[in-house]
Order: sequence, then structure tokens, then C-alpha cells
Amino acid sequence: MTDLETLVRKLDLDEKIAQLHGMTLPALFSMRPGADLSTGEGRKVAFFVDTDRIAQLRPHGLGHLSLAWMLPLDGGELRRTFADVQAKAREVSRFGIGALIHAEGLNGLVHGTGIQFPTAWAQAATWMPGLIERSTAITRDQFRDYGIQLCFSPVLDLARDPRWGRVHETFGEDQELAAQLAVAFIRGIQGTGRDTGVLATGKHFLGYSSSDGALNQARTSLGRRQLADEYAEPFRRAITEASLAIVMNSYNEIDGTPAAANRWLLTDLLREQLGFTGLVVSDYDAVTMLHSVYHVAGDQREAAAAALSAGLDVELPADESFRKLREAVEAGLVGEDAVDTAVRRVLEIKQDLGLVPGFAPRRPLRRPEPPDRTAAAAIGRDIAEHAVTLLENDGTLPLRPGAKVVLAGRLADELRIHFGAYTDVANAEVPIAVQLIQAGQVPGVDPDEHFFTELFTTRIPGIGPRFETLTREQYPDTPTLLAALDAAPGLDVTFLDAGSPDTTDPIDTDAVLDAARGADIVVAVLGERTGWAGEHTAGEGQASAQVRLPGNQHELVSVLAQAEAPLVSVLITGRPLVVPDVAEASAAVLLAPLLGAQGPSTVADALTGAIEPGGRLPMTFPRHVGQIPLFHGHPYGSGYAHPTGRRVGYNDLENGPLYPFGHGLGYARLELELLDVHLSDDGGTITARTRTTNHGGRDGSTVVQVYARDEHGSVVRPVRQLLAFERVTVTAGSVADTALEAPVDRLFYTADDGTRGIEAGDVTILVGTSSEQIAGTRTLAVPARRASTR
Repeated sequence: MTDLETLVRKLDLDEKIAQLHGMTLPALFSMRPGADLSTGEGRKVAFFVDTDRIAQLRPHGLGHLSLAWMLPLDGGELRRTFADVQAKAREVSRFGIGALIHAEGLNGLVHGTGIQFPTAWAQAATWMPGLIERSTAITRDQFRDYGIQLCFSPVLDLARDPRWGRVHETFGEDQELAAQLAVAFIRGIQGTGRDTGVLATGKHFLGYSSSDGALNQARTSLGRRQLADEYAEPFRRAITEASLAIVMNSYNEIDGTPAAANRWLLTDLLREQLGFTGLVVSDYDAVTMLHSVYHVAGDQREAAAAALSAGLDVELPADESFRKLREAVEAGLVGEDAVDTAVRRVLEIKQDLGLVPGFAPRRPLRRPEPPDRTAAAAIGRDIAEHAVTLLENDGTLPLRPGAKVVLAGRLADELRIHFGAYTDVANAEVPIAVQLIQAGQVPGVDPDEHFFTELFTTRIPGIGPRFETLTREQYPDTPTLLAALDAAPGLDVTFLDAGSPDTTDPIDTDAVLDAARGADIVVAVLGERTGWAGEHTAGEGQASAQVRLPGNQHELVSVLAQAEAPLVSVLITGRPLVVPDVAEASAAVLLAPLLGAQGPSTVADALTGAIEPGGRLPMTFPRHVGQIPLFHGHPYGSGYAHPTGRRVGYNDLENGPLYPFGHGLGYARLELELLDVHLSDDGGTITARTRTTNHGGRDGSTVVQVYARDEHGSVVRPVRQLLAFERVTVTAGSVADTALEAPVDRLFYTADDGTRGIEAGDVTILVGTSSEQIAGTRTLAVPARRASTR
């Protein structure tokens, strides 16, 4: 018996249960005597964190502190507050056990002082894991500096349906791209030895993003093999290659069993098959939803027992169901041994973070370092430059010096458009929306019957300008795209305020064409707002039946297409949109995938050619919403690509995507050549050697992508599978040779007997600059291989 097991035995049942649920930071808010709530500044300082309430609300110990970012404090106050929380938590615990404090960190700490980076979808567009690891190391340093131990990121869901509102939080559609970025993200947070004092959380387990109709929290209709081989692959790799410490369940239900109570998911698959040994925490209110939403539990006691029995260790954000665990144990619904197992997992994590007195971390913790804001700014800019993606170009871009440019679209002069949810901007908007609802100022919403979880879907008309003002106050030195382009040397820029996501009013055709007359180039700035509260059309809880440009922006493009000058379209979005009309009307299309504060200047530099647009698509763009879900790695017999056999397509639509996965153009003239492919002597590694030649006078980069197609299997295989990729930079007039390696086990799949491996047979290797732009192929005879059993 280990010392930690001895500690578990010393805890009484109430003390054990206290380690298995959380408390929200707002539960500790108290109002200062005589506080003035009449002004925004007064409301900001009216409340304070009363840590003395911990003893009252959690007399048996404080396991976890949720919503830790919900404090409008400066860094010093935040640091002191969390230190006070820890001191009180240790004081309340009979054994001095501290609390796990968690916060969101998808693209930086979600707080007004948080260092922000472009959102996850933009990170994926870089195809540069090393760059992502550098950014999350900055996030880690800020978490550690403030005293926050758990980072509730990254999101490892595969996003294959752009109707789902949380696409921008993901690394896209492909399991290999997501896996490599996940490993990099987690290593940046945890280090290679889990010795940084901060741990990452992989979410959401599993299949959350593939819900029926793309509705948030709805059923997932996927088979167990697809879940295990595709959707679990980023988790599998994060566990084996990055020692992922925490996993969060998803909200969905699979074949009638919600994820929060799904033993096959949380125990059989996650722990036994994937080898996860860490802590499973609930997404907020997921345990309560077993009773309140899914009706698979008669009350909160049954919900708590079902979740714990399935393998879920901790309820968050609070204790609405797990407070009933004592009753559940006494009623025989769940054994105390299940409680002990969960407590042991919590205490192992706390031990590793130095939160259990007398128990040194199993790995010595590094000395904390303050976050380097200068380095963070450079990394953020680097991500943005390698994420901005050129989708179309007939030579119109880059803009020529001296060009007369008409910049059309209201979004050209907005800053808020470049930010997504889980950012400091979105976080600052929540209190404003809540105050309006509570004051009864939102039409059709009764504040007495409104729940916080409904905030994401509550429309608040007319709040956009207020949010724009707030964003500019947060980023006073960040220009809009209009300002950034206007400052570009040698351009004559005229702004045309026509076209907006906020109105369906008809476009004044004559006025627009008159304004465009005489221009050398017309640039239309288009997009949708992404966030939590207000009028956003993408974000958590916001599914879209039609993933189109909102408002009258499609009409604006139709009118601008009639102008004499060529049209360049800039798309600002965190997910694929259905924009075939934009593609047809435009001489060039540039995608800005929610680049945050780096967005406007990066887009301006990409348009003018000051930088090379480096992005490559992490998701397929469909031509029509009826094609969804559309993704490159679909199985034989389905989807749009059929290397052999019968082609199945729509009779009223051109088959295939508008823009394929991995697609992206540049200004340099690069040519990729496949030199050779070979299999290692032991049959375990595939190596593809390539040559990239720069035929132009400008330096450039591309992403060399290696795909594979298993030509025959006992189960249906995908028509292509991403195996490896690498960004290659080639100076003008030169050549760069690259060798890309991939283990054969990336082709493993689950056989009918439950084992994983690959059967002997031919595998075709395809090397290109996108999933469809293939430079060469080779076919290898691969011997059978099997995964080792656990």
C-alpha cells in the first residue's frame, strides 16, 4: 500500500467526496458595504472574493475551484486572490490539502490580463506544431504565475461539420493534424515530464463535434470503430506522446448513453484501450444533465452514482449532483471503493502539483518563470502570418504600389470581428450581456426564468457597437483593417461602408458601383462574428442551419462583381462557410481565421505582399450545405473521392469541395516533386523524400503533405489518410530536399476481433501540397503489424 493510499483511507467519506467536486469562484463573491452599483466602475469594485466562505460552504475540504477567470482584477490582485484561496483550502482540510484551480487557455488565459494568441483553428492553419508549443509555453507561464494549476484546453474534437458553432475551438477535421498539434499544445503546457506545475485537459471525450444536425449537446450517431480509430486518435496520441493528465467528458450521448455515464467510453475505451491513467472531470453541469436533460437518472443521487460508476471522477463546476454521493453510497447505488478510486486519482494529480503536504511531487517541479510578453507578441504574429490563407489568386494579389483601392464592407472598420470565444474579448462581453438580461432590457427574455447556460443562445439585438467599443478599449493600439491598409505605403484607399452581417436591407447598387468606379482593385471584407453572448452567429451553443455569410454580404459581393475593377474578398471566419458565389466573383480570396489582435495588420501585409500568406486549410470548404459533412478522409464508397469503382455524387451539384483540406496558395513559384518512398527494413517506418524548387524571385514556403491509402482491408478504409507533414521554406531560385517519416502504426485500425493493426497488403503513398494537389505517388507492400496489447 502506498502512502497516498494510506491517506485515502484516513479520509472520512465526506472528506473524500469533497475532493470530487468543485466550487465556482462567484460563490465566494460578497458585496462591499455601501457599494455603488449605479455605474460600471462601481459594479466592478462592488464585489470581492470572501475566502472565509470556503469554511462555510466546503467544511470538509475544497477539491476544485471553477470559473477562476471571472474576476475583473489586475494580475497582482488575481495572484493574491488565488493564494488566499489556497491558504483557506489548506486550512479547511484536516490534512492541509490544497485546491485545484482551473481556467480556460485555448488561445491564452481567458482573462482581461491574459496573453492572447490566434484561436485554435488559426493555429491549425499553420500546420506548425513547434510554433504552437512555443505559444502554449507562454500560456503555461502565466497560469503558473497566477497560481492556476489546470488548463482546460486543448479541444481535441474533430470538426467535420461547419454547422457546429465550436469549430473555431478545434484543430480541424483530420485526426493526424489534430494529434500532432495536440501533442505540441500539451507539451507546451505540461513540459515533456509533467514538471511545469500546470496540467492540460483534453476535451471533449468523445464525438461531441459530430452531433446530429450539428446541434450542441445532441446525439452522436457514430459507430464504435469510427470513434476509437478516428475521433479518439488525438486523445490516444496525447496520452502516449505527451502524458495527457486530464480528460473532460463531452455533453453528447452515444447509442442511448450520455458520455458522462458511459462506462464503455470512460473506462473500456479511455482507460483500458487508450491507456489513460489520469483524472476524468465533467464538463460543466454534465452530471446534472443526466437527470435534467437526458432523463436517464431519476434524481441527482442516481446521476452521481451513474457518473462515478462509469469512470467520471470529478463533477464540475460545483456539486449539484456529487453532494448526493454519501446518500448514493449508503443506498448501495455505488460502492465506496469507487469513491476511493476517484479520490486517489485526484490526490495523485494534487501530489504532482505540490498540493498535498508531506507528499513531494513524483517529478520535481520546475522553478516558475514570469511570462515573456515580448516573446508572446512575436509568437502571436508568427502564428498569424502562417495562418492567413490565400484560397484563390489569378495574379491580382499582392496589391500593386500606387493602386487605387476601394475597401468595401462594414467589417473593414471593425476590430471585434477578428476574435472568437474563449478570448479576453468574449469574456469581457459576458458581464454586459448578463446585466442587460437581469435588468429586463432584452426583448422577449424574462430575467426571472433565464438560466446562465441559455446566455449563449440569447439574442441581444443592437449590442454589437457596444462590444466593438469594448474591444477597442481593450486593444487601443490595434488598428482595424481599414486603418492598417490605409497606412500601407503607396496605396490610395477609399472606404465604402456597404454590406454588413447585421442587416438584410437591400444594397444600394447604384451607390456601390458609383463608389467602385475608377478603382484599380475592390477589396470586400466579409465574415461573421464569433463569441459567447450578443449577436454572434458562431460560438458555443450556436449551430447554424446555413453556414453562409450573415446579413446582406452575399448581395454585396453580387453587386461588386458588376464593377469593372477585379474583386478581392477577405473572409474573416473561424469555420468553413458556403461561399461558391464569393469564389466565382473574386479574382482572389484571402481567409483570416480569427487571428485576434494580430488579424488586421497581418491581413493588410498579406494583401500588399509584405508577407507571404502561409496558411493551409485545416478543414474542407463545401460548395453547398447539403454536402455536409464533407471531409477528405472519408471511407471508400462514401464522400466525394473514389479512386476506383463507382463514383457517387449529387445530380444537381458538382461533386467535391470548393476548397480541399490542406489547400493554400502563396506568392512564390514553388514546385514539389516526389523523389522516392521506402519502407524501413523492420517494416515499421515509411519515409518519403521530396524536393521543392523555387522558380521565382521571391522566398516562399509550402507545407509538404504525405497521405496514404490502404488498398485493401477486411474493413472499409479511408480513401486517404494524412500520415506526415512539414513546412518547407525555400529561398528564391533554390531547392530544398526533405525526408518525411511516419510510423506504419498511424495506419492501424480496429479489426472485428477488437485488435488494432494493419493487414499485409499494398499501401499507396501520395505526396502533395493539399489533399487534392498530389505531386506523386508510390505503392509499397506493407507487412502485417499489430498493436501491442495492454
